[in-house]
Amino acid sequence: MNYQHVENLLIRYRGQAVDIKTISGGLYEGVVTDVTNDYVALKIHNSVGGDDTVFVLLHAVESVLSQRGS
Repeated sequence: MNYQHVENLLIRYRGQAVDIKTISGGLYEGVVTDVTNDYVALKIHNSVGGDDTVFVLLHAVESVLSQRGS
């Protein structure tokens, strides 16, 4: 996917839960908190019950799936 298309898609999902798969096979599930022209920030729940922030570079994104209806 073109980076601009990925950025525009993720901007539409800001504040919503998504699954992101990266080219290297990484899977990230979280709520989109921030989107720039370089990365997307996801708020994820850690194993201790708190929240962490994960940054995924847009050039590494292979696919995005909305968790709507879950």
